Amino acid sequence: MKKWLKRIGLGLVAVILQVTVVGGIYAFVQVRAYDESVEKVYVVAPLDKLARSDDPAVIARGKHLAASFVGCSLKDCHGADLGGGKVTEAGPIGTMVAPNITQIMPAYSDGELARLVRHGLKKDGRTVRFMSVEEFNWISDADVVAVISYVRSVPPVERVTGSTTIKWLGKVFDRRGDIPIDVARRVKHEGIEMGPSPSPTAEYGKWIARGCGGCHGEHMSGGPIPGAPPDFPVPLNLTPHESGLQGWTLEDFEKVMATGVRKNGKKLADFMPTESINAMDDIERRALFSYLESLPSVPFGER
Repeated sequence: MKKWLKRIGLGLVAVILQVTVVGGIYAFVQVRAYDESVEKVYVVAPLDKLARSDDPAVIARGKHLAASFVGCSLKDCHGADLGGGKVTEAGPIGTMVAPNITQIMPAYSDGELARLVRHGLKKDGRTVRFMSVEEFNWISDADVVAVISYVRSVPPVERVTGSTTIKWLGKVFDRRGDIPIDVARRVKHEGIEMGPSPSPTAEYGKWIARGCGGCHGEHMSGGPIPGAPPDFPVPLNLTPHESGLQGWTLEDFEKVMATGVRKNGKKLADFMPTESINAMDDIERRALFSYLESLPSVPFGER
Protein backbone atom coordinates (compact mmCIF):
# COMPACT_ATOMS: atom_id res chain seq x y z
CA MET A 1 0.00 0.00 0.00
CA LYS A 2 2.81 2.41 0.88
CA LYS A 3 4.43 1.74 -2.49
CA TRP A 4 1.19 2.51 -4.29
CA LEU A 5 0.72 5.70 -2.30
CA LYS A 6 4.27 6.70 -3.12
CA ARG A 7 3.69 6.05 -6.81
CA ILE A 8 0.47 8.07 -6.76
CA GLY A 9 2.28 10.92 -5.01
CA LEU A 10 5.08 10.90 -7.55
CA GLY A 11 2.53 10.82 -10.36
CA LEU A 12 0.74 13.87 -8.96
CA VAL A 13 4.03 15.73 -8.66
CA ALA A 14 4.84 14.89 -12.28
CA VAL A 15 1.44 16.13 -13.44
CA ILE A 16 1.81 19.36 -11.48
CA LEU A 17 5.26 19.92 -12.96
CA GLN A 18 3.97 19.30 -16.48
CA VAL A 19 1.07 21.71 -15.99
CA THR A 20 3.45 24.31 -14.57
CA VAL A 21 5.88 23.96 -17.47
CA VAL A 22 3.13 24.08 -20.09
CA GLY A 23 1.51 27.07 -18.37
CA GLY A 24 4.86 28.85 -18.19
CA ILE A 25 5.52 28.27 -21.88
CA TYR A 26 2.02 29.50 -22.77
CA ALA A 27 2.48 32.65 -20.68
CA PHE A 28 5.92 33.30 -22.19
CA VAL A 29 4.55 33.02 -25.73
CA GLN A 30 1.62 35.33 -24.97
CA VAL A 31 3.80 37.93 -23.24
CA ARG A 32 6.22 37.98 -26.18
CA ALA A 33 3.33 38.30 -28.66
CA TYR A 34 1.94 41.24 -26.66
CA ASP A 35 5.31 43.00 -26.51
CA GLU A 36 5.80 42.60 -30.27
CA SER A 37 2.28 43.80 -31.02
CA VAL A 38 2.46 47.03 -29.02
CA GLU A 39 5.72 47.90 -30.79
CA LYS A 40 4.22 47.38 -34.26
CA VAL A 41 4.09 50.50 -36.42
CA TYR A 42 0.87 50.64 -38.43
CA VAL A 43 0.88 52.25 -41.86
CA VAL A 44 -2.27 54.37 -41.69
CA ALA A 45 -2.08 57.94 -42.96
CA PRO A 46 -3.29 60.82 -40.77
CA LEU A 47 -6.87 61.78 -41.60
CA ASP A 48 -5.94 65.27 -42.77
CA LYS A 49 -9.38 65.99 -44.26
CA LEU A 50 -10.75 66.14 -40.70
CA ALA A 51 -9.64 69.49 -39.31
CA ARG A 52 -10.70 71.38 -36.21
CA SER A 53 -13.46 73.96 -36.28
CA ASP A 54 -13.86 77.15 -34.26
CA ASP A 55 -17.65 77.04 -34.61
CA PRO A 56 -19.12 77.22 -31.06
CA ALA A 57 -21.84 74.72 -32.02
CA VAL A 58 -19.26 72.19 -33.19
CA ILE A 59 -17.20 72.65 -30.02
CA ALA A 60 -20.35 72.25 -27.90
CA ARG A 61 -21.14 68.99 -29.71
CA GLY A 62 -17.60 67.78 -29.02
CA LYS A 63 -17.90 68.68 -25.35
CA HIS A 64 -21.13 66.68 -25.14
CA LEU A 65 -19.55 63.62 -26.77
CA ALA A 66 -16.46 63.85 -24.56
CA ALA A 67 -18.66 63.88 -21.46
CA SER A 68 -20.97 61.09 -22.62
CA PHE A 69 -20.24 57.92 -24.57
CA VAL A 70 -16.89 58.97 -26.08
CA GLY A 71 -15.81 59.58 -22.51
CA CYS A 72 -12.59 61.65 -22.75
CA SER A 73 -13.55 64.02 -19.95
CA LEU A 74 -14.98 61.53 -17.47
CA LYS A 75 -13.47 61.44 -13.99
CA ASP A 76 -12.35 57.84 -14.59
CA CYS A 77 -10.53 58.89 -17.75
CA HIS A 78 -8.70 62.14 -18.51
CA GLY A 79 -10.95 64.24 -16.25
CA ALA A 80 -13.05 67.33 -16.82
CA ASP A 81 -9.94 69.43 -17.53
CA LEU A 82 -8.36 66.63 -19.65
CA GLY A 83 -5.36 66.84 -17.33
CA GLY A 84 -5.48 63.14 -16.48
CA GLY A 85 -4.03 61.65 -13.36
CA LYS A 86 -6.63 58.96 -12.70
CA VAL A 87 -4.80 55.84 -11.49
CA THR A 88 -6.36 52.38 -11.52
CA GLU A 89 -4.49 49.71 -9.58
CA ALA A 90 -5.40 46.30 -11.01
CA GLY A 91 -3.16 44.03 -8.94
CA PRO A 92 -1.36 41.40 -11.04
CA ILE A 93 -2.72 42.93 -14.25
CA GLY A 94 -0.92 46.24 -13.86
CA THR A 95 -1.42 49.92 -13.16
CA MET A 96 -3.35 52.13 -15.57
CA VAL A 97 -2.84 55.89 -15.58
CA ALA A 98 -4.87 58.36 -17.64
CA PRO A 99 -2.37 60.81 -19.16
CA ASN A 100 -2.59 64.59 -19.31
CA ILE A 101 -3.66 64.94 -22.94
CA THR A 102 -3.49 68.74 -22.87
CA GLN A 103 0.29 68.31 -22.80
CA ILE A 104 0.28 65.65 -25.53
CA MET A 105 -2.09 67.17 -28.12
CA PRO A 106 0.12 70.09 -29.24
CA ALA A 107 2.50 67.57 -30.83
CA TYR A 108 -0.33 66.12 -32.94
CA SER A 109 -1.80 67.53 -36.14
CA ASP A 110 -5.58 67.50 -36.50
CA GLY A 111 -5.25 64.60 -38.91
CA GLU A 112 -3.19 62.64 -36.39
CA LEU A 113 -5.78 63.27 -33.68
CA ALA A 114 -8.50 62.08 -36.05
CA ARG A 115 -6.47 58.94 -36.74
CA LEU A 116 -6.09 58.43 -32.98
CA VAL A 117 -9.88 58.54 -32.54
CA ARG A 118 -10.60 56.27 -35.51
CA HIS A 119 -7.68 53.85 -35.37
CA GLY A 120 -6.20 54.00 -31.86
CA LEU A 121 -2.78 55.01 -33.16
CA LYS A 122 -0.35 57.41 -31.55
CA LYS A 123 1.65 59.97 -33.51
CA ASP A 124 4.39 57.39 -34.13
CA GLY A 125 1.93 54.85 -35.57
CA ARG A 126 1.99 52.55 -32.55
CA THR A 127 -1.03 51.54 -30.52
CA VAL A 128 -2.46 53.43 -27.59
CA ARG A 129 -3.31 51.30 -24.59
CA PHE A 130 -6.67 51.09 -22.82
CA MET A 131 -8.21 53.93 -24.83
CA SER A 132 -11.63 52.52 -25.71
CA VAL A 133 -11.37 53.39 -29.41
CA GLU A 134 -13.23 50.30 -30.57
CA GLU A 135 -16.21 51.45 -28.48
CA PHE A 136 -16.70 54.82 -30.19
CA ASN A 137 -14.72 54.97 -33.46
CA TRP A 138 -17.98 54.40 -35.36
CA ILE A 139 -19.05 58.02 -34.90
CA SER A 140 -19.46 60.21 -38.00
CA ASP A 141 -16.68 62.35 -39.47
CA ALA A 142 -18.57 65.42 -38.23
CA ASP A 143 -18.50 64.06 -34.69
CA VAL A 144 -14.78 63.24 -34.94
CA VAL A 145 -14.21 66.86 -35.96
CA ALA A 146 -16.37 67.97 -33.02
CA VAL A 147 -14.29 65.95 -30.54
CA ILE A 148 -11.03 67.29 -31.98
CA SER A 149 -12.37 70.84 -31.90
CA TYR A 150 -13.43 70.54 -28.26
CA VAL A 151 -10.21 69.02 -26.92
CA ARG A 152 -8.22 71.68 -28.80
CA SER A 153 -10.30 74.35 -27.02
CA VAL A 154 -9.43 73.16 -23.51
CA PRO A 155 -6.65 75.21 -21.84
CA PRO A 156 -3.36 73.40 -21.07
CA VAL A 157 -3.10 71.87 -17.61
CA GLU A 158 0.19 71.85 -15.71
CA ARG A 159 -0.01 68.39 -14.15
CA VAL A 160 2.50 65.56 -14.24
CA THR A 161 0.97 62.09 -14.45
CA GLY A 162 2.50 58.69 -13.99
CA SER A 163 2.74 56.00 -16.65
CA THR A 164 0.82 52.83 -17.37
CA THR A 165 2.55 49.57 -16.47
CA ILE A 166 1.21 46.25 -17.73
CA LYS A 167 2.39 43.13 -15.89
CA TRP A 168 2.71 39.70 -17.43
CA LEU A 169 -0.78 38.58 -16.40
CA GLY A 170 -2.32 41.66 -18.02
CA LYS A 171 -0.44 40.85 -21.22
CA VAL A 172 -1.75 37.28 -21.16
CA PHE A 173 -5.33 38.44 -20.58
CA ASP A 174 -5.00 40.93 -23.43
CA ARG A 175 -3.89 38.20 -25.84
CA ARG A 176 -6.73 35.95 -24.65
CA GLY A 177 -9.21 38.70 -25.43
CA ASP A 178 -10.30 39.14 -21.81
CA ILE A 179 -9.02 42.71 -21.38
CA PRO A 180 -8.58 45.16 -24.29
CA ILE A 181 -5.19 46.73 -23.60
CA ASP A 182 -3.55 46.59 -27.05
CA VAL A 183 -6.15 48.76 -28.80
CA ALA A 184 -4.94 48.98 -32.42
CA ARG A 185 -4.82 45.19 -32.74
CA ARG A 186 -8.59 45.15 -32.26
CA VAL A 187 -9.40 47.76 -34.89
CA LYS A 188 -10.22 46.76 -38.48
CA HIS A 189 -8.06 49.48 -39.99
CA GLU A 190 -9.09 48.82 -43.59
CA GLY A 191 -12.80 48.62 -42.90
CA ILE A 192 -14.03 50.59 -39.91
CA GLU A 193 -17.78 50.21 -39.52
CA MET A 194 -19.74 53.43 -39.28
CA GLY A 195 -22.78 53.71 -37.04
CA PRO A 196 -26.24 55.00 -37.98
CA SER A 197 -27.53 58.52 -37.47
CA PRO A 198 -28.71 59.29 -33.93
CA SER A 199 -32.23 58.07 -33.17
CA PRO A 200 -33.99 56.74 -30.04
CA THR A 201 -33.87 53.17 -31.34
CA ALA A 202 -32.31 49.86 -30.35
CA GLU A 203 -30.32 49.96 -33.60
CA TYR A 204 -28.53 53.15 -32.53
CA GLY A 205 -28.36 52.00 -28.92
CA LYS A 206 -26.44 48.90 -29.95
CA TRP A 207 -23.53 51.11 -31.03
CA ILE A 208 -23.60 53.18 -27.84
CA ALA A 209 -23.67 49.94 -25.83
CA ARG A 210 -20.26 48.98 -27.17
CA GLY A 211 -19.01 50.79 -24.10
CA CYS A 212 -20.86 48.36 -21.80
CA GLY A 213 -19.58 45.04 -23.13
CA GLY A 214 -16.05 45.40 -21.77
CA CYS A 215 -17.35 45.08 -18.22
CA HIS A 216 -20.72 43.36 -18.56
CA GLY A 217 -19.54 40.84 -21.15
CA GLU A 218 -20.49 39.90 -24.68
CA HIS A 219 -23.99 38.84 -23.58
CA MET A 220 -24.37 41.81 -21.17
CA SER A 221 -25.28 39.44 -18.32
CA GLY A 222 -22.45 40.51 -16.00
CA GLY A 223 -20.44 38.42 -13.59
CA PRO A 224 -16.83 38.64 -12.37
CA ILE A 225 -14.38 40.11 -14.87
CA PRO A 226 -11.76 37.47 -15.79
CA GLY A 227 -8.47 38.18 -14.08
CA ALA A 228 -9.72 41.13 -12.04
CA PRO A 229 -8.61 41.38 -8.39
CA PRO A 230 -11.11 39.92 -5.89
CA ASP A 231 -12.04 43.39 -4.60
CA PHE A 232 -13.03 44.64 -8.06
CA PRO A 233 -16.78 45.33 -8.38
CA VAL A 234 -18.77 42.61 -10.14
CA PRO A 235 -20.73 43.92 -13.16
CA LEU A 236 -24.49 43.38 -12.99
CA ASN A 237 -26.85 41.75 -15.47
CA LEU A 238 -28.14 44.24 -18.07
CA THR A 239 -30.41 41.80 -19.92
CA PRO A 240 -34.19 41.52 -19.33
CA HIS A 241 -33.65 38.49 -17.07
CA GLU A 242 -35.14 38.31 -13.57
CA SER A 243 -31.60 38.76 -12.24
CA GLY A 244 -31.22 41.84 -14.44
CA LEU A 245 -33.54 44.49 -15.86
CA GLN A 246 -36.74 42.47 -16.12
CA GLY A 247 -39.72 44.79 -15.63
CA TRP A 248 -37.63 47.96 -15.75
CA THR A 249 -38.86 51.13 -17.43
CA LEU A 250 -36.85 53.95 -18.95
CA GLU A 251 -37.77 56.01 -15.89
CA ASP A 252 -36.36 53.30 -13.60
CA PHE A 253 -33.15 53.24 -15.61
CA GLU A 254 -32.74 57.01 -15.58
CA LYS A 255 -33.48 57.22 -11.84
CA VAL A 256 -30.85 54.62 -10.97
CA MET A 257 -28.28 56.39 -13.13
CA ALA A 258 -29.13 59.76 -11.58
CA THR A 259 -29.07 58.59 -7.95
CA GLY A 260 -26.46 55.83 -8.15
CA VAL A 261 -28.78 53.63 -6.09
CA ARG A 262 -30.24 50.37 -7.40
CA LYS A 263 -33.94 49.48 -7.08
CA ASN A 264 -33.08 47.15 -4.18
CA GLY A 265 -31.54 50.07 -2.29
CA LYS A 266 -27.91 49.05 -2.84
CA LYS A 267 -25.43 51.59 -4.14
CA LEU A 268 -23.99 51.12 -7.61
CA ALA A 269 -20.26 50.47 -7.72
CA ASP A 270 -18.18 53.58 -8.35
CA PHE A 271 -16.85 51.77 -11.41
CA MET A 272 -20.26 52.14 -13.10
CA PRO A 273 -20.09 55.11 -15.56
CA THR A 274 -23.24 56.88 -14.35
CA GLU A 275 -21.47 60.15 -15.12
CA SER A 276 -21.34 59.22 -18.80
CA ILE A 277 -24.95 58.00 -19.01
CA ASN A 278 -26.27 61.07 -17.19
CA ALA A 279 -24.43 63.27 -19.69
CA MET A 280 -26.16 61.57 -22.63
CA ASP A 281 -29.01 63.41 -24.27
CA ASP A 282 -32.56 62.08 -24.37
CA ILE A 283 -32.08 60.36 -27.73
CA GLU A 284 -28.94 58.56 -26.57
CA ARG A 285 -30.42 57.36 -23.27
CA ARG A 286 -33.60 56.14 -24.95
CA ALA A 287 -31.56 54.35 -27.60
CA LEU A 288 -29.36 52.65 -25.03
CA PHE A 289 -32.30 51.48 -22.93
CA SER A 290 -34.19 50.30 -26.04
CA TYR A 291 -31.20 48.17 -26.96
CA LEU A 292 -30.91 46.67 -23.47
CA GLU A 293 -34.65 45.87 -23.58
CA SER A 294 -34.17 44.08 -26.90
CA LEU A 295 -31.47 41.71 -25.62
CA PRO A 296 -32.15 38.01 -25.05
CA SER A 297 -32.83 37.18 -21.39
CA VAL A 298 -29.60 35.68 -20.03
CA PRO A 299 -28.96 34.53 -16.44
CA PHE A 300 -26.46 36.51 -14.39
CA GLY A 301 -22.83 35.55 -14.80
CA GLU A 302 -22.90 34.11 -18.31
CA ARG A 303 -21.12 37.22 -19.62
